[in-house]
Amino acid sequence: MTAIQVNENEYAPFYKIYIEAVGIVNLFDVLESSLYELLKTVDNLSEEALNYQYEDDKWTIKDILQHLIDTERIMCYHALRFSRNDATELPGYDESWYVDHSNGNDRNLVDLLNELKLVRLSSIALFKSFTEEMFTLSGIANDADITVRALCFIIPGHQLHHLK
Repeated sequence: MTAIQVNENEYAPFYKIYIEAVGIVNLFDVLESSLYELLKTVDNLSEEALNYQYEDDKWTIKDILQHLIDTERIMCYHALRFSRNDATELPGYDESWYVDHSNGNDRNLVDLLNELKLVRLSSIALFKSFTEEMFTLSGIANDADITVRALCFIIPGHQLHHLK
């Protein structure tokens, strides 16, 4: 399954940049390759670079890493609920509030990257457990209809967006 197979009616318009960022790549290939691309990019950065903010209200690289972890967990939770035919409408979340209350900047880079790897491996295991039908199921999250497969592609697309 590739992102090109995800129709624009399967997600809210603001997710389009994430879906398009993935391109014509197999879901499991992009989940793995995007993770290793991110790890390679940040692994050797200095502590100064990891904590740099180009403006007072902008996120550091550590903030972004924590944001990616939190968002992936939330997206997987939504995918799990919808894959199980759970019709409960799920709320969105305020990513800025989460970052402000995450202590990401106080964390060790090794710990952040280990957590990111574990979350991604867990996501891959979850998605591999889904049947083809489960990927087509949908629900409402953040006041918008979204399919399980769109959620699965938003995760690496969101990460690729932040990597840029």
